[in-house]
Amino acid sequence: MLSWEAGAERVRALRAERLDRWETVTVGLDRIAGRTLAKPIDAPTDLPAESHATMDGYAFDASEGYPYELVDREVFPESDPGSLSAGTAVRIFTGAPLPSGADAVLKQEEATVESGTLTGPPLESGTYVYERGSNVAAGERLFAAGERLGPKDALLLGDLGVDAVPVVERLSVGLLATGTEIHEGRHADLDSPMLAGLVRAWGHEATFEGTVPDDYERVRDRIAALADARDVVMTTGGTSVGDKDYVVRALRELGTVQFHRVALRPGKPIAVATLDDRDAVVFAVPGKPVGAHAVTSLVARPFFTGSASLSTVDAELASDVGIAAPGFTYAVPVTLTDGEAVPLGHVDSPLAVYEETFDPSVLSSSTRATRADGFVLTASTLSTGDAVGVVPYPVVE
Repeated sequence: MLSWEAGAERVRALRAERLDRWETVTVGLDRIAGRTLAKPIDAPTDLPAESHATMDGYAFDASEGYPYELVDREVFPESDPGSLSAGTAVRIFTGAPLPSGADAVLKQEEATVESGTLTGPPLESGTYVYERGSNVAAGERLFAAGERLGPKDALLLGDLGVDAVPVVERLSVGLLATGTEIHEGRHADLDSPMLAGLVRAWGHEATFEGTVPDDYERVRDRIAALADARDVVMTTGGTSVGDKDYVVRALRELGTVQFHRVALRPGKPIAVATLDDRDAVVFAVPGKPVGAHAVTSLVARPFFTGSASLSTVDAELASDVGIAAPGFTYAVPVTLTDGEAVPLGHVDSPLAVYEETFDPSVLSSSTRATRADGFVLTASTLSTGDAVGVVPYPVVE
């Protein structure tokens, strides 16, 4: 059985293999947030394109030493900076390009000017100068193909003179709920709306494709049909080893199961498959809602975003959390209050479904657990007062 981290890396590799097959579209910088860059972007020029002053003052060659003879002109941001002869200085303003022959700026309030001669404190080369290429060097690789762009990236792209970029078309994701109890309306389909929200938050398009009962041929045929129409198929339920868990069997007939099960609880029985003669990838997610959210957020997310990294916030654990079975990573939901992480589900929390030993089988079905602020990943028992890293839900959503 793979670790969840190894599963996530395999999923990211599947994404990389398919990146150049996906259709692309060009979008303006106001529409890049959440989009996947289709081609790398190298800096077309140095930034800044020329060295310029960062303070009002006087520009000169700092290696020559005082005094300097002031030339009878001023350099503004819109000016042609010209050049300086040895032993001379020129009045310059913030944002103005540095004249050739100058390498430092003496700020105005430190300057002494008498009879056309400038003196002041000694300066080093580069003082109050934003040097050419110090922000970006021409030819530097700034954005990689497959990178997920954010609003802040518009700043650098705009500074480079780029006003539009090629991005991958949003992936179409078909959501299919399996299970006779859901198909007949006896149980609600809780997972599909949650999964649709994740997919859309990751920058792609999700559509509800209905339900299918626990019938092997119908499960197989519905997956096959959706794989012909969608870039990704995401099923819920039917991934364990019960007599009516047909999804993984169907995937094996239709193609190759890249892996089945990861060492994560809740969420273990995920399957990821590629289908013969089809570009679609299938994510078969367990039906229990909390487990479905956990494993999709951790293992499937890199396919949509390109990243498996997780950022955490530090907290102190409020209760003991025992681990019964070794060999797994446990995603323990917690609430955060004033730096304290309270395990939601622990007997001391508002949702009391276990006492000292974490019980993922019960918690996985408890939708109240989604009121947590995040989760702690651990492979071993935790004690009250332990310092833990909490993954806030917005990090994975």
